[in-house]
Amino acid sequence: MLVGHMKEIVRHPVKSLTGESVPQSKIMDYGLYGDRSHAYVDETREGKFLQITQFQEMVRYKAKFVGEESMEKYPNVEVITPEGKVFDWEDEALIKELEDKSERKISTIEYSPSHVPIGPIAVEHILLVTDASLAKLEELWEENEVNSRRFRPNFIISLKEKIPFIEEDWIGKRLKIGNEVEIELVGHCKRCMIITVDPDNAQRDKSLHKTVIKERKNNFGVYASVIKTGDIHVNDEIHLLD
Repeated sequence: MLVGHMKEIVRHPVKSLTGESVPQSKIMDYGLYGDRSHAYVDETREGKFLQITQFQEMVRYKAKFVGEESMEKYPNVEVITPEGKVFDWEDEALIKELEDKSERKISTIEYSPSHVPIGPIAVEHILLVTDASLAKLEELWEENEVNSRRFRPNFIISLKEKIPFIEEDWIGKRLKIGNEVEIELVGHCKRCMIITVDPDNAQRDKSLHKTVIKERKNNFGVYASVIKTGDIHVNDEIHLLD
């Protein structure tokens, strides 16, 4: 059954930095090619990554791949600072800036395209939301426009029938994306303080999280596991499988 189309594909080359919207991508066993394949390690907390939870301004730094994609090695990663400066993600000047602002010692870690599961993903391979759910949450919040970047989804699905939160009814079922890819919806995404951070200015507003807690039992978006790998594209048809 046709349920919608792929509206946006978002991958995050560096964990906790703003990701990049791409017209197409490969779905690997671990999810989107290169999603959270690089991370900054918080040396003040053993075995932990530096995240928005500790350093809110990370949301104002944008990461993207630059160069040819391959299965042997990821392309170079560029980071654009809030001031518009462009650095290689491991540039000493960028590392010093992040350390000074976060008041933490950091190091870097990178995973290979063949690494399964990919290191910095905490729960499942893919996170998706729908346009109808975003629109309904904005209506419920009644404060500001809901920026999808607050929720850090990999997929935004444009629904054929605009039924808010219908994706929660798909848990336990499979979706086919385009001609090749299949994913299985496996559970709700429980939300944390990260959604309170405005991705444009890094300021916090707790009212959005309170709305999600009150109206949606703190759930927004659905996690999915990869069943069949392959290529996906913006505007691909999305079918709910029997």
